This record gives sequence, C-alpha cells and structure tokens, in this order.
Amino acid sequence: MPIGLKRVYEPAAPDDGTRILVDRLWPRGVSKAKANIDLWLKDISPSDDLRKRFHARPESWDEFRAAYAAELKGETAQVAAAELRALMREGPVTLLYAAKDERHNNAAALKEWLDQRD
Repeated sequence: MPIGLKRVYEPAAPDDGTRILVDRLWPRGVSKAKANIDLWLKDISPSDDLRKRFHARPESWDEFRAAYAAELKGETAQVAAAELRALMREGPVTLLYAAKDERHNNAAALKEWLDQRD
C-alpha cells in the first residue's frame, strides 16, 4: 500500500486514508479537532536530540537519515513501526508532519525507511 506524505497544516482529503502524525511535538497552532489526525505515533519520531541537531543543521540531511534509521531499530520504535505496518495493510496511510521543508523532514525519512523494508 502506498504511503502518502502531507503537512499537518493542509486540509484532510478523502484519499488520505488513516492520518498519522509522526512528529514528537504537537504542531503549533493546530487544534486537535481541526488536524483530523487518526493516530499520533510519537514513538516512531526522531528523538528530541536528533530533531534539534537536524533543525540546527538542515544541510545534514544524509546524517539525519542515517541517525534516524539507527533510532528506528530501537524497541519502542519497532513496536510503533509494527503498528504502522498493520495500518498500512488495512488501507491507505498518510504520514503527517509539521516541517516547512516538504522534501527534508522526518516523515520523508520514515517513508524512505519503510519503503526499503517492505
């Protein structure tokens, strides 16, 4: 099943399927009602330390992806990944993120990681 990516600030669409927020922090200025989020998978998001390092150095995209992939091997992240994969088998899934950069964000890195394993 294909995985969609969308900024959480964009309106929900019928073809989004299950909408999953994959950020560790709740997005600023978005009410829970307006976000139309089905699941918030904080445990699959990058650690606070990794998130802060990447935001300080956005040019370190390759380093971020490698460090995030290493974090995704952890037990908590693996449980969250199993939950995500189960939802993907049920139908369309859209990973939601708050970052402004649509190509370089944790949801894009997560999608790439999932695509390489499924």
